[in-house]
Amino acid sequence: MALLLGVDTGGTYTDAVLIRDEVEVIASAKALTTRGDLAIGIGSAVGEVLLQSGCDAAEISMAALSTTLATNALVEGQGGQIALIYIGFEATDLDRHGLKEALKGDPALVVAGGHNHAGGEVTALDFLSLKSFLETEAAEVSGFAVASLFATRNPAHELAAASLIAEVTGKPVTCSHQLSARLNGPKRALTAVLNARLIGMIDRLIGRAQDRLGELGITGPMMVVRGDGALMSAQQARARPIETILSGPAASLVGARWLTGVDHALVSDIGGTTTDVALIRDGKPAIDPAGARVGDFRTMVEAVAMRTTGLGGDSQVHVRASGLQGGVVLGPRRVVPISLMAVEAAEVVHGALDRQLNAPVVGEYDGRFLRAVPGLPAAGIGPRERALLERIGTEVHPLGTILRNRMDQGALNRLLDRGLVQVAGITPSDASHLLGRVQVWDRLAAEKALTLFARRRIGSGEPLAPDAQTLAQMIVDQLTEQTSLALLETAFFEDGADFGLPPEGAAKDQGADRARDLARHVLTQRGLAAHRGILALNAAINVDVVGLGASAPSYYPAVGERLKCRMLLPQHAGVANAIGAVVGRVTMRRSGSVTCPAEGKFRVHLESGLQDFSSSDAALQVLEQALQGQARGDAELAGAQDIHIDISRDIRTATVEARDVFVEAMVTVEASGRPRVAKG
Repeated sequence: MALLLGVDTGGTYTDAVLIRDEVEVIASAKALTTRGDLAIGIGSAVGEVLLQSGCDAAEISMAALSTTLATNALVEGQGGQIALIYIGFEATDLDRHGLKEALKGDPALVVAGGHNHAGGEVTALDFLSLKSFLETEAAEVSGFAVASLFATRNPAHELAAASLIAEVTGKPVTCSHQLSARLNGPKRALTAVLNARLIGMIDRLIGRAQDRLGELGITGPMMVVRGDGALMSAQQARARPIETILSGPAASLVGARWLTGVDHALVSDIGGTTTDVALIRDGKPAIDPAGARVGDFRTMVEAVAMRTTGLGGDSQVHVRASGLQGGVVLGPRRVVPISLMAVEAAEVVHGALDRQLNAPVVGEYDGRFLRAVPGLPAAGIGPRERALLERIGTEVHPLGTILRNRMDQGALNRLLDRGLVQVAGITPSDASHLLGRVQVWDRLAAEKALTLFARRRIGSGEPLAPDAQTLAQMIVDQLTEQTSLALLETAFFEDGADFGLPPEGAAKDQGADRARDLARHVLTQRGLAAHRGILALNAAINVDVVGLGASAPSYYPAVGERLKCRMLLPQHAGVANAIGAVVGRVTMRRSGSVTCPAEGKFRVHLESGLQDFSSSDAALQVLEQALQGQARGDAELAGAQDIHIDISRDIRTATVEARDVFVEAMVTVEASGRPRVAKG
């Protein structure tokens, strides 16, 4: 008998599930995610499933972890302070693909060096400038990203820079060519920046998870879910945390398929921070060929074709103050629900809410609270941020007692970006408590906060809502609307018809933007409302929708009604991510290229150097052998067994004088197998 443990660490809850022989769920449990020390929440959830099942921890053959931590961090703009070494590019290239935005003011060095398309050196790497930069900037950053011009054709300068950085600073380094074999330097640099920013966060998560499982007596190997739904070893995830973006959503797709057996359906997974929507086609989630997009960032990471929206049960509620009608908008930032904060600091929360309710007018910061997240390193923050942290201390405070001026607000935003503090405010979770849909935290605190928020004024000068109950329903209705739009966008994007979408070959993000417009188009919305006039309009989602997440039963029946589709809410939907984590396969991919720098010369671009051949067949054979060895080695390192190898070639040719001429080839080798489990 194989007993497998799946764990999913989300923004609000940590889930654990025990599965016997990959066919039967024998126990599942949830615990609050503990941001300051994630091992506490992991230990609580795992301890509960062990208690429920009566199993001995030593019987567990393998543990697998999926997490939305990296996804949430990118959506919310969090992560460590890093530095970018940008070799051979122009300084103006920092503005491309959101690279400057991703740096968030962190230092970058644009330095001479780089190679050409054929892998030849263009300019020698400027070691003196690099060393000088390291000696002045290294103390303030947690890691480095290195991206060099045409590094996928010749990574020598990235490797040399990484070696010097390790020697001078001893801090972790991410090289862009190790994350993607494709061209597009600025986009590859963006991926490296995000990876470097996530390293400390994911390393802490995996390290503490391993420690806690060991303390519980679990000795089986630990795996981590990648963004494409496959498994990799904990060691590999620590080195390439960017590959765990969309880890939780990818695991949910694997779990949805396992729970329902659907071959063709949309899957919508609502968590505390995000809603993730994807299509299962022919029983498999599609891989996004343009790279994973999370929030505002398009990366070069292979991941499921997933649309991630900053919308969840704990999304911050904003007043739509413009216009006479008013209303609310949700997200994208997550806040701690007032009903939860009141469980942890009842006297502070209720005392402040009572005082604010008795005041003649609603203050700017009323109904919001603040606390520091204990246990996180605060290196690299400025003096104003440090002073604000000291003022907060270890207690929960009404937000208005901490913020004294607009500069404090800016410092708070920077601390939020670093994940060092948390703000509490009203959320859909609070609305659900008041409406009686959920009863796990402090309903009275939610009612007080919603009453206070309802008094805020809209453009007409009237209150936002007449009472807390009305506002709660407005918030839930808005969550239904925003969820429906997310599903419609995916449906338009994935449908076979073009609907006026950009033609194939156009930028993928153009299609995403057009799908967003079509989902909101007046004809789509009138069709959903079954308009009947001189025209009769109908619109609906024409496939099943699988609703996942702990709050899916509360919110998703209304979404199914809105979109006129069958909504599937399977048993164990609340722990689908944890299930998907443990029933997946190990899959490793390696890619490389062969180019033709001159007639009759075929060049293989390897990390170890360039090799030239007189025939394309010989070059391709050498490349395939090298990639097979690398992919198989990665799969074995991840703990795979019974490894299967699949090779694909993408060969580009041009017609010259009525004959086909080789231009370039991209080879991808995939090695996959079931994870090796310890014998029980």
